[in-house]
Amino acid sequence: MTSRDLFDTTGEARREDIAPGAVLLRSFCRERIDALLAAIDGVTAMAPFRHMTTPGGYRMSAAMTNCGNTGWVTDRKGYRYSAADPESGRPWPAMPPVFLTLATEAAMAGGHPGFLPDAALINRYEPGARLSLHQDRNERDFAAPIVSVSLGLPATFLFGGETRTDKQQRIRLQHGDVVVWGGPARLAFHGVAPLKEGEHPLLGRSRINLTLRKAL
Repeated sequence: MTSRDLFDTTGEARREDIAPGAVLLRSFCRERIDALLAAIDGVTAMAPFRHMTTPGGYRMSAAMTNCGNTGWVTDRKGYRYSAADPESGRPWPAMPPVFLTLATEAAMAGGHPGFLPDAALINRYEPGARLSLHQDRNERDFAAPIVSVSLGLPATFLFGGETRTDKQQRIRLQHGDVVVWGGPARLAFHGVAPLKEGEHPLLGRSRINLTLRKAL
């Protein structure tokens, strides 16, 4: 089975507005699934997935790695970006061209032209894994949007407002969907509900999420 077989017969990317500055692009990366998965394999061969620890000492349920000029890390010292993989001491793998092109085109389609990410956080979720509500605040410049790519098992994306207590939308994300948020939505709280059990034809019992950012 190829990635093309996993989408509907139209293959059309559909734009759905979530909030001012935030959009969902259904099936946006349909034509690049195989290239994305190959690129992820290349990155993880050099910087394997690992479960990082929060400053409070909790093990994160989603495994992660990075590529690009810098990578997001967390440990007892706090949340931050680091040019080196803390496990190997080496620079993170270079960002694959397919990541960069997809991020730039998705941001443009979402109303945020000129986006050039320098960091890509790759999360791997297995059933039961989740991501608690948070804001992406470790970047230096909030003018650039966030581009989030979903691959594998479906997930429920939680998208709220500027405070943790704001009402959240529950958005069903499917294989190939891309979410872009910036401008007035750049600091919206967001997260991922616990991943439900399932089996994806390409990724098995997992979901992979790429989050592309301008960190430096």
